[in-house]
Parts: sequence; C-alpha cells; structure tokens
Amino acid sequence: MQAHRALVSKLLLVALLMFGFGYALVPLYEVFCEVTGLNGKTSNTPAAMLVDGVDTSREITIEFLARPNKDMPWIFKPEIRRMTVHPGEVHVMNYLAENPTSQFIVGQAVPSVSPGQAALYLHKIECFCFTQQQLAAGKNMLMPVQFYVDPALPAQFNTITLNYTLYDVTASWQPETQIEKIGE
Repeated sequence: MQAHRALVSKLLLVALLMFGFGYALVPLYEVFCEVTGLNGKTSNTPAAMLVDGVDTSREITIEFLARPNKDMPWIFKPEIRRMTVHPGEVHVMNYLAENPTSQFIVGQAVPSVSPGQAALYLHKIECFCFTQQQLAAGKNMLMPVQFYVDPALPAQFNTITLNYTLYDVTASWQPETQIEKIGE
C-alpha cells in the first residue's frame, strides 16, 4: 500500500511539472524568438533611424505579402509585390485595405519576416501594424509602412519577405475615451 502511495505521489508530481512546463512554454518561446530572431517576429515599436549612410554596393529584394485571417472579411494586399533596395535607404510601401461589408470593422496586422534571422535587420520606422486600423463599411484605405534594411544584414541574405496577417479585432476594440472640454 505504501508503494502505491509513493508511485501515485510521483505521478502527480510529474503531471504537475508537465502542466507547469506547458503553461510556461509560450512565454519562454516568445523570449527565445526575441533573443535569437527566429520565427521572423518583428518589433511592435517604431525603430529609430540610426543608419549612417547607404550601402550602394548591395541590393536586397524585399517581397511583400498580405493575407487576411479566415475570419477577416477585408480585401488586403500590397500595392506592389517586390522592390529592390540598398541597405540603409528609407522606403515607404503601401498596403491596400478594403472593407466590402456593410459593417464597421477594426483590424490589427501582425507582421512576420522570412527568413527569420533577417527580422533583426528589417526596421520599421512607421507601420500600420503598430496600431489598430478602423475602416467603415464599403470604404478603403492605404496603409503605409516606412522601413529600412540595416547595412549590417549578413551577406547571405539577398531576399527578405515581409508578410502581414490581418485579424478582425472589432469585438475587443475600445474607442478611445473622448475628453470633454470644460465649459462645453
């Protein structure tokens, strides 16, 4: 009987440790990807322009992809599919969004870069992905991304793909609180 209790205790401890590991796995993976640059995750904050010149001896092809999530009814696509840039040059590229529905919808774009290691060298100065995008029924808009490729990009990378997935976040959207002016 004592042997069974010890075995059950050990099995419960193993199950508890497995649950704890599974619970901690997502935050650990996020930290790992941020440190190593794997998985193509890009920063969600604007980059400062820290480049001291343009490397005209190199050309990098930037490919642009876009896709709405399966639950997002917007039409969403890049204005152009690819461009050639010199590291250090600042460029602006537009994505096109159209809301063909009869409802107001709020979208949030999530970027990814391929190959994943190149995400550390593609810097977005301004991006529609930094904020939620509101689009009235039947309307369309241009959504710009201003970026540059760091001249420190390793020579093995000649092509970088910037992909955005667009999600419908209308259900969780909170309009910013309007501050009433005193005396109005």
